[in-house]
Amino acid sequence: MKFPIFEAVMLVCFGMAWPVSILKSWRSRTNKGKSRFFMLIVFVGYLSGLVHKLWWQDKVDGVVWLYLLNAVMVAIDGVLYYRNTRFDKKEFRHEIPKE
Repeated sequence: MKFPIFEAVMLVCFGMAWPVSILKSWRSRTNKGKSRFFMLIVFVGYLSGLVHKLWWQDKVDGVVWLYLLNAVMVAIDGVLYYRNTRFDKKEFRHEIPKE
C-alpha cells in the first residue's frame, strides 16, 4: 500500500488551523464567533476517517496519526468551548444592572 500523500497534506493543512483556534479560545475566554455544531461536525469527520483507516483497510498507514492528532485538537477546543461558556455566563451576569 502506498502512503496517501494527498490525504496527509489535506489533514496537515486542516490541522494547522486548530492550534490557532485553541490558543484563541484559551486567551479570549469567550465563545464569540465559535460554533459548537461546526466543531462537532469536524470532530465526527475526523473520527470517521480514523475508523475507516483502522477497520476497513488491510494495512494501517501513518495518516492514522494525523486523524488522531486533529481529533484530539478539536476535542481540546471543545473542552475550551465549555470552559468559555462559564466565563461568558459570568460576564453576562455582571453586565445586568442591579436595582
